[in-house]
Amino acid sequence: MRRSGLPHLIRHHREPRHVVSGTVLAGPTALPKTAFSQTVDGLVSGLGKAFSWLWIVLVAVIVASVTMRYVFQHSSIVLEELQWHLAGAAWLVGLAYGVSADEHVRVDILHERFSVETRAWIEMFGIALLFLPFVLIAFREAVPYFLHALERNERSLSPGGLEGRWAIKFFLPAGFALLALAGLARLTRCTALLFGFPRPAGND
Repeated sequence: MRRSGLPHLIRHHREPRHVVSGTVLAGPTALPKTAFSQTVDGLVSGLGKAFSWLWIVLVAVIVASVTMRYVFQHSSIVLEELQWHLAGAAWLVGLAYGVSADEHVRVDILHERFSVETRAWIEMFGIALLFLPFVLIAFREAVPYFLHALERNERSLSPGGLEGRWAIKFFLPAGFALLALAGLARLTRCTALLFGFPRPAGND
C-alpha cells in the first residue's frame, strides 16, 4: 500500500523562515527581538503566567458556589461576585500576554500568504494607527474611573457583597497600560526588521 502523505503535510505546515542580520527567524509573524521588547515581554510573560493561575482559582470558586447552592441550599453573594472579579483580572492581564506572545487570533485570511516584510509593514501601521490610539484612549478613560471608585472606597451594592470594588477597577488602567507596553514592544520588533532600528537584540 502507498504510504500516507504525512511528509507532504509536514512540509506544507512548516513555519516560514527568514534571515535578519544573520539570525534565522521562524514563526507565523517572525520578528527580531529588541532590548526593549525583551524587557517588556519578560514582564508581561511573568505577569501573564502568574495570573493564569486565577483561572484555576475561578473554577474552584465556581464549584464551591454551585455546591453550596444545590447541595446545602445556601447561596453566597461573595462567591458569586468573586467569580467575575477573578475572571476580569485574569482576562485584562491576559490581553497583554496574548499580544506579547503573539497568541491572539488573527482574522486576516491573507496574512499567511504575505512575506515576513509585508506582515511587518501591516502590523506596524496597524499598531501605530489603530491599536495604540484605541488602547491609550481606553487607558485615559479608565484612570478616572478607577480613581473615583478608590476615593469613594466603593463596595458592592448587594447586601453581604465584596468590599473594595475599586480593587477590580484597578485592573482596567493596569491592563490597558500593560497592553500599551506590549504593543510598543511589538512595534519596535517591526521597525527592527524593516529599518534596523532599534538594533535587534544580540547583534553587534
